[in-house]
Amino acid sequence: MDFANLAAQLNAGTILPEGVVIVTLLVVLVGDLIVGRASARWTPYVTIAGLLAAVVALYFQWDSNPISFLGAFNGDALSIVFRGIIALSAAVTTLITVRYVEQSGTSLAEFLVILMTATLGGMFLSGSDELVMIFVSLETLSISSYLLTGYMKRDPRSNEAALKYLLIGAASSAIFLYGVSLLYGLSGGETHLSRITADIISNSGDQSIGAVIALVFVIAGIAFKIAAVPFHQWTPDVYEGSPTPVVAFLSVGSKAAGFALAIRLLVTAFPTVSEQWHFVLTALALLSMVLGNVVALAQTSMKRMLAYSSIAQAGFVMIGLVIGTEAGYASMVFYLMVYLFMNLGGFACVILFTLRTGTDEISEYSGLYQKDPLLTLCLSLCLLSLGGIPPLAGFFGKIYLFWAGWQAGAYTLVLVGLLTSVVSIYYYIRVVKMMVVKEPEEMSNAVKNYPEVRWTLPGMRPLQVGLIICLVATTFAGILSNPLFALANGSVAQTEFLKSAIVPVPTARPVALQSAAVQTAPELTP
Repeated sequence: MDFANLAAQLNAGTILPEGVVIVTLLVVLVGDLIVGRASARWTPYVTIAGLLAAVVALYFQWDSNPISFLGAFNGDALSIVFRGIIALSAAVTTLITVRYVEQSGTSLAEFLVILMTATLGGMFLSGSDELVMIFVSLETLSISSYLLTGYMKRDPRSNEAALKYLLIGAASSAIFLYGVSLLYGLSGGETHLSRITADIISNSGDQSIGAVIALVFVIAGIAFKIAAVPFHQWTPDVYEGSPTPVVAFLSVGSKAAGFALAIRLLVTAFPTVSEQWHFVLTALALLSMVLGNVVALAQTSMKRMLAYSSIAQAGFVMIGLVIGTEAGYASMVFYLMVYLFMNLGGFACVILFTLRTGTDEISEYSGLYQKDPLLTLCLSLCLLSLGGIPPLAGFFGKIYLFWAGWQAGAYTLVLVGLLTSVVSIYYYIRVVKMMVVKEPEEMSNAVKNYPEVRWTLPGMRPLQVGLIICLVATTFAGILSNPLFALANGSVAQTEFLKSAIVPVPTARPVALQSAAVQTAPELTP
């Protein structure tokens, strides 16, 4: 094979966004080695510029040739959207990180380098189409996440969280690898996802017990990454003990990468056992929605409450994966796009409150509106959006998921989702009520001693910008959601491997329901 043919088959331009992130990472790393701690003045801005440049590069790749590296990486429309979500989540996380890391006395540049490494792992995982690349990308994301979790070396809680995350994560990686190795063996030594199924059928027939066993192990590994019940045990402890900016990234970037892997791997490599994985994921979705929302009611720590909230949100997103229709996949993508801003906005508020008071107990937020109206407004809107209150972005995300599920006949999932959403509204509004409704004499001690709001302190301006971005996006992404709907629908419609796997929407429905769906559809799809 001559060089020209090899270059054409490699098609390395597909990973240009990842290349931009790698160059940015090297600039920050080398700059910090040369300049030292003084590099903290410019490294966050270089990091944000590099991540936004990667998003711009993704935009220009929308209609390009997606297959690269001899089929190991697929830069199709679906992977572009997921890679964009991960890069944007890292950029917003960088904004809300600066003051937090500086106040802790640790190196900011090292934190940003590890964060960008995790971002790279997530971006490569979103487009990986080959077993070895999937595992290497997954481990890059996982190991970087362990390092970020234990980054506050002097904090015993951070050390404990990192150790728990490492031990449970290593076990889940081993389980996932065992499932992948079974796939490799059943297919006769094939690693490309698109060829595995044909080889398994030719070697073992349509219903292979080996494929079912491999499916169980693979789903266990994926469920750990997206924090689905019963593989969620690490989530509350890790969220409570980790640095809050790390939790913010894990709740969005890592979860998005996990869902990207779930769609690509389950749809491409397990079509012969699709009934089985749909059944398993239905059970996981129901358990996640019920347990996540019910246990969140009893939490007294804001970070633990948001941890159980993220478990419940994973259950909501899984509805789109379970139903397997075009609207289902598109609703997943749309929900993750709006979840990015409302969840990071909530964590940005928690960071700001913790920096000013040193606590994240829910009871300490009592009477906050009298001392910090901007923080109260931002946290209130982000929590109400997570609960699905109209006209915020979370409401449109949930109604699109539920509409897609109802149209596909997944009535149990939709009804449980609606009921648990009502439960979630209670614990979100409890925090809002505590901040807004409390009388001056019921103000908490932390708020009574609340310091003067000063945005001129080092690192506070980026945090303020991050807060306002999340506030504006959460408020207007629902009202002006047509472009996001178009992007979500386009990413599914233009992805080749989904076209053959999309489940047709049942047509044998009651006339009243059918007419209602027809009336609703134009409002939800552009």
